[in-house]
Amino acid sequence: MPTGADLFASSLVRLGIGQIFTLVGDHLNEVLLAVAKAGIRIIDMRHESGVTHAADAWARIHRQPALSLVTGGPGHTNSLTGVATAHLAGSPLIAVSGAASTAMGGRQVFQVVDQAAMTVPMTKYAAQATTPAHIPYLLGRAYNEANSGRKGAVHLSVPVDVFAAAAEAPLPMPEPAPRPFLAPSRREVEQALDLVRRAQRPVVIAGSGVWWSGAERELERFLRVTRLPLFTVTMARAILPDTARNVFGYADPAINKAVQPAFREADVVLLLGKRLDYRLALGGPRLFRPETRIIQVDLHAPELGAARPIALGICADVKATLEAMLDLAGGHPWPPPSPWLRQLRKYSSEYQTRLNAFAGDTAAPLHPATVYAALRDTLPKGTLFSWDGGDFCHWGRAMIPAVERGGWLRLGPMGTIGSALPNSIALQLANPGRPVAMITGDGSLGFYLAELETLVRYNLPVVIIVGNDGGWGLERELQRALTGGPTVACELQHTRYDLIMQGFGGGGETVERPGQLAAAFRRAFASGKPYLLNVIVRGSRSPFTEWQIAGKRGQATVSP
Repeated sequence: MPTGADLFASSLVRLGIGQIFTLVGDHLNEVLLAVAKAGIRIIDMRHESGVTHAADAWARIHRQPALSLVTGGPGHTNSLTGVATAHLAGSPLIAVSGAASTAMGGRQVFQVVDQAAMTVPMTKYAAQATTPAHIPYLLGRAYNEANSGRKGAVHLSVPVDVFAAAAEAPLPMPEPAPRPFLAPSRREVEQALDLVRRAQRPVVIAGSGVWWSGAERELERFLRVTRLPLFTVTMARAILPDTARNVFGYADPAINKAVQPAFREADVVLLLGKRLDYRLALGGPRLFRPETRIIQVDLHAPELGAARPIALGICADVKATLEAMLDLAGGHPWPPPSPWLRQLRKYSSEYQTRLNAFAGDTAAPLHPATVYAALRDTLPKGTLFSWDGGDFCHWGRAMIPAVERGGWLRLGPMGTIGSALPNSIALQLANPGRPVAMITGDGSLGFYLAELETLVRYNLPVVIIVGNDGGWGLERELQRALTGGPTVACELQHTRYDLIMQGFGGGGETVERPGQLAAAFRRAFASGKPYLLNVIVRGSRSPFTEWQIAGKRGQATVSP
């Protein structure tokens, strides 16, 4: 008779989950043995939040649910930051936690907290198994909840005795449900195309909904016909590469200063699978004029017009919508909005010229722009990126083009600094043989520093570039700008993070001068092992921080 652990493992196989991310604990011994016996790959890590971050990244990369498995009590509470991060990013994470035995329920049992209740505010679905017979049903239900509608995180708690007990008459497992292909009406498509055709200054903004719906080919064909300009953000970064014609990079005004005049002057905006959220100034006057006509396509109906009045809301799958638009747009390319495209190229070129001017700074400590100019010139072809937060990283997001589809992982709306390291683990595991660069600051690196050992143990040749300015750079700049006085709680030591990586068994070196950069980057990517470059940089206010400061000083009504 199978145990709960056996049913858990066989259910994962039926759901097509071929690997899990975990950190061992007493509540998990039975189930980990069963999962290993079933031939499922187990990626064991060093911190439970790192586990959930890596599983979240795996889900985003593959556009399918992924599973994390942690022990109960503090293992569960440690994991919650990763669960919340995945949920706000619309990522289908199945977060499973072990739990104390139910046999001692109601007493002062070790490591007992109400785990399922804790996750309710940050998941689409949460439950606790009370008998092994329920495990297949609960896993199948959790999978479908995570993967339906707007995707998101789900949670299951499974007590250790439920894993260990034999199951009589297990409930059937719901099979993975096909994604509904919600198509727009013909009338909606005709209205949208009419608005876009008549626009003089149209803009297309692609967000994560394009990625999750697998609409990259449809978007490319649509833009080839309509010749509209494209900006991308979140998981849509590099859905079409920034280097392609009429693609103008980040749809983020805090990173891409060409966005501010472009969006302010746009008369029609086609918003595909992107919320009008903080990143787009809630659609407000800091970024869009009141008369700008917005066409919003989103699978989740409550998002339509939630932040501001819109001209047209289409509750449908982005892929289905683009297919319908292509059917009605005609087979011949539209006349391009040439004056508008020339203006956008001018805005983009002027901004990149301003950024590149900083790269000519050869003083020590290094300016971040100098670092990224050298990196841009030496990157191996096909490099994938895992980006953290902080001033150093934001300079790179502004200067490095996104060109590899699915290879631009960010923190998400939770802004969970530190998560780039576990994200890079998933990114390299998912792309063996391809170069992966993780970009972080010295503050962010500290959160999951022990995961350097995970990189070495699995021989994952991620190149970690640490901008070491001896502090919490972004907050330091904000405090200086807002008070004009000394900073508080912003300073750190200039730690030799390269020596820490070497202690774990990887490679590393410290870089302090411009002339060292190119050779160091080449050595790192050629090393074939985890390699950390500890780059000594000066604190320098990034475009992102300038945007934040402008908002806090009241130069706009909304600050994202």
